Amino acid sequence: MANNHSDITGHDNIEILGAREHNLKNIDLTIPRNKLVVFTGISGSGKSSLAFDTVYAEGQRRYMESFSAYARSFMGNMERPDVDKINGLSPVISIEQKTTSKNPRSTVGTVTEIYDFMRLLYARAGEAFSYVTGEKMIKQSIDQIIDVILQDYQNQKLIILAPVVKGRKGHYRELFVQIEKLGYTKVRVDGVVMDIQPKMQLDRFKIHDIEIVIDRIIVKTEDRFRLSQSVQTALNQGKGIMMTRDEKNEVRNFSKYLMDPVSGISYDEPSPNNFSFNSPYGWCPTCQGLGKVEEITEDSILPDKTLSIEKGAIAPIGEFRDMWIFKQLEVLLKPYKVNLKTPIEKFPAEAIEIMLHGTDTPVAVPSKKYEGTDWNTKYEGIVTFLKRQQETGSEKIQDWIKDFMVVSTCPDCKGLRLKKESLHFLIDHKNIAQLAEMDITELAEWFTGLEPRMSERQNVIAKEILKEIRKRIGFLTGIGLEYLTLNRSLRTLSGGEAQRIRLATQIGTQLTNVLYIMDEPSIGLHQRDNVKLIQALKDLRDLGNSVLIVEHDKDMMLESDYIVDIGPGAGRHGGAIVGQGTPTEFLQNNSTTANFLSGKIGIEVPKQRRKGNGNTLIIKGASGNNLKNVTLKLPLGKMISITGVSGSGKSSLIHDTMYPILNRHFFNAKQEPMAHKSVEGLEHLDKVIEVDQSPIGRTPRSNPATYTGMFTDIRTLYAELPESKIRGYKAGRFSFNVKGGRCEDCEGAGMKKIEMEFLPDVHVACETCKGKRFNRETQEVRFKGKSIADVLDMTVEQAVEFFENQPKIARKVQMLNEVGLGYITIGQQATTLSGGEAQRVKLAEELSKRDTGKTMYILDEPTTGLHFQDIKKLLEVLNRLADKGNTVLIIEHNLDVIKVSDHVIDIGPEGGQKGGNIIAEGTPEQVAKVKGSYTAKFLKEELS
Repeated sequence: MANNHSDITGHDNIEILGAREHNLKNIDLTIPRNKLVVFTGISGSGKSSLAFDTVYAEGQRRYMESFSAYARSFMGNMERPDVDKINGLSPVISIEQKTTSKNPRSTVGTVTEIYDFMRLLYARAGEAFSYVTGEKMIKQSIDQIIDVILQDYQNQKLIILAPVVKGRKGHYRELFVQIEKLGYTKVRVDGVVMDIQPKMQLDRFKIHDIEIVIDRIIVKTEDRFRLSQSVQTALNQGKGIMMTRDEKNEVRNFSKYLMDPVSGISYDEPSPNNFSFNSPYGWCPTCQGLGKVEEITEDSILPDKTLSIEKGAIAPIGEFRDMWIFKQLEVLLKPYKVNLKTPIEKFPAEAIEIMLHGTDTPVAVPSKKYEGTDWNTKYEGIVTFLKRQQETGSEKIQDWIKDFMVVSTCPDCKGLRLKKESLHFLIDHKNIAQLAEMDITELAEWFTGLEPRMSERQNVIAKEILKEIRKRIGFLTGIGLEYLTLNRSLRTLSGGEAQRIRLATQIGTQLTNVLYIMDEPSIGLHQRDNVKLIQALKDLRDLGNSVLIVEHDKDMMLESDYIVDIGPGAGRHGGAIVGQGTPTEFLQNNSTTANFLSGKIGIEVPKQRRKGNGNTLIIKGASGNNLKNVTLKLPLGKMISITGVSGSGKSSLIHDTMYPILNRHFFNAKQEPMAHKSVEGLEHLDKVIEVDQSPIGRTPRSNPATYTGMFTDIRTLYAELPESKIRGYKAGRFSFNVKGGRCEDCEGAGMKKIEMEFLPDVHVACETCKGKRFNRETQEVRFKGKSIADVLDMTVEQAVEFFENQPKIARKVQMLNEVGLGYITIGQQATTLSGGEAQRVKLAEELSKRDTGKTMYILDEPTTGLHFQDIKKLLEVLNRLADKGNTVLIIEHNLDVIKVSDHVIDIGPEGGQKGGNIIAEGTPEQVAKVKGSYTAKFLKEELS
């Protein structure tokens, strides 16, 4: 008898039989359904292969199979994972980290759908106000308009007008002909009533208002029929708007849409689109809803105004050469009593304006060839020229012009992204953009008890919408994201934040009987917020779903219902199940993970902390984003951890302020640092290296060997072998990216795509080279019995032995091994590496360079995707860097890293607006004593 946990087929568990994907050793595994299950194990042991490449891939494939053959033909390939059978599988949803949108239009509000509900709320319940006078807009029916006219103008002469042109330039010759054809003889142009004449036209360069005179009438109650006909006609001709002019020449506006009774401007009926910055109906026309504009500014074209034009003051054209533009400028500047030798700062403003934006008056440049004659040409201006080139020039020219572009807040919408009409719809004195700027905590407060502050009509309309909005805001708060704002762009979020936002959206959909698979959702989370995340995952489980997580977090494992440990090693040494069971059962195992959890083994706190080299880097008055005028003091020559809850300002201080300052100082980088007052101590460093988690390459042709530069050395080694010299092979012969030595059948990719008409495309190993990428002749050249293709297939561990006598290659391979990547092959495709693995490849590449002892290394959560064992290895490498006198700066939540640092700087106390202060700094022991710091509380437990 199936219990309530079973699926349709009556399975109480998920059974995986014979999983062999990647390095999995024909695993059979049974895990309970509708429970919170954690897959853990050393990095590279096969957790992701089992969770994503087997279980998720099979779930996806079954979903795709449910479509018709015709629909499948559009969907691309879904290969069957290498597994015998999976029983008890529910529909699968994966929430990964890699899928963060890079689109500037994706914001927290749009992804969580809160903004969509708010658009609906404003379209249906918002009150419109005029952007000219601030008056409340009114709507009038035809009957109401007639009643007002009869009441206010009884027995008076009245002209009824239909506006057709409002504040636009043009001669309007055709319009007058059209009006005459409609049978009207009079128009009111710019306040003057006149008869329509043949060939009548206006000054095309002036702004005009034109109204058709529909009727001239003496207002009487008995003439209501005629009045109503005229009003109706006026509203039809004026597209819903009409005007009246009385005996005193006073004009009054009427509209059946929203209208300002004073100035006469009217708005269209609002729809949710009017509040969307992704729709032409709602976006600010200047920045098209991006809130920012790229413009060429005076400062970017004239960076140094102490120079003269001759000495290169105009950056895009450089120093004086015998060029036409300099001749034009010479003539152009004469009337202003300045020339090419005058410093720009002495130029009158008008001369600079004409120089940048051009003039309509032709410039007469004396001809050298025909003395006494002039060449009359138009001078278009530097800015105009660059703008034209940016639209029509080649890619290279467009890249060059980018150097003179400055991104600034849109001058029209002030960064609010919407057009002015949309910003003048209010609920409780707030427009939609003001709500999007609040952080979730403030927003929740504003929505709480909103009903009494709205009218009865608004309450009836808003009831259901408010329920949805509050529910979704609750989910965001529930997973510790209350410091975000709705208008925050998704591309500025970390992988962990983006993953948790999608988690909140999933909880919001309230699905049941689904298998959720997640990839380290705790990344980037402070211990304090981890509690909230675990609760959110349990809520998802309690709705009746199975939740499967690939995770290394201690708390997450101990709070789960079931743990599966995959190992024992990485790569080919892994791929087996080394322990499984409920947390209590699991701790009885003797696996590495179980020993770390039970405290049998651990990461030791160093006996004494480094003293550093006595120098300090000081950044004063950092105030970007939520930083509160902070002064950062970094003691150099130490290992430093920057800690604090999510959103407290760690990235703003390090990534966006400190790193750009150092990068600009050492390498003249373009990125502008965030606001700060001053910097001291740059002379104590000689370079800065940031090791982040972005991919090492976007194509399958990139791999660790090419990224670290090791492949160049390997190719050189093969090209110098006697066999290569006899055959005349150079290093290029051993590249799979250029013609010559590669297999031409698959062009060095090793795989071929077979397109199936009504079935998914299939990728198969190339028949000619059997996936080796090189042709037969190239593979005949061997070093120690191995061809270049065999070398790319070696794991890093194997390569360490193989190249031990080649110092240049050995150093790079050894470094990859030391950062814990012994299990990857040196030719592994970059697209298959996780963020943490990519970061460690970069770290290895930096470590294999000769260091000077004066380098600043910045690492952002290097423990991402790392097991306790790997963190231990990583710390050995980082300690070695710091021992040589370098400064290692780590943004980190992992307590194992924090407790072994020499210096800790804690930012907080909360996230968002309530953060941005340095609340504790010193050794881990000193920080642990600070009251009011969340990090201190957890650090104290760890150190004890």
